[in-house]
Amino acid sequence: MKTIVDNRKALHDYAIEDRYEAGLVLQGWEVKAIRQGRVQLKEAYVVARNDELFLFGAHVSALTSTSSFSHPEARRTRKLLLHAREIDKLVGKVRQAGFTMVPLNLHWVKGRVKCDIALAKGKREYDKRNAERERDWQREQQKIMKIHRR
Repeated sequence: MKTIVDNRKALHDYAIEDRYEAGLVLQGWEVKAIRQGRVQLKEAYVVARNDELFLFGAHVSALTSTSSFSHPEARRTRKLLLHAREIDKLVGKVRQAGFTMVPLNLHWVKGRVKCDIALAKGKREYDKRNAERERDWQREQQKIMKIHRR
């Protein structure tokens, strides 16, 4: 699995409960642009409509060499591909338990672009501060251990 792009903002803003891997319906120019790394997931989110999942807000910048007859949209809605039972499970949890679906990353699997989707709950401000303190403490511990090994 080769990671294309991570959504670090999602990991900061949400507590991740469960992960799913979904395929993406893409156009040819989008695949070429993704291979070049011209994609962002910072403000992207997942929405369910008519028993299908869609990725909104993902930004794929068109290459300068894109053909003139196609009119690329950088922020178009892209369909996500999952099994029906997985979609039902995700939609049920979003409706009942108050979860949110967020994209975590894009990666390659056997030459195809896949998207990791997370069922997540939003973190409160104090949760974010606690997580930051914990990361700082872990970093400090690593420094101390490094000094004592010498």
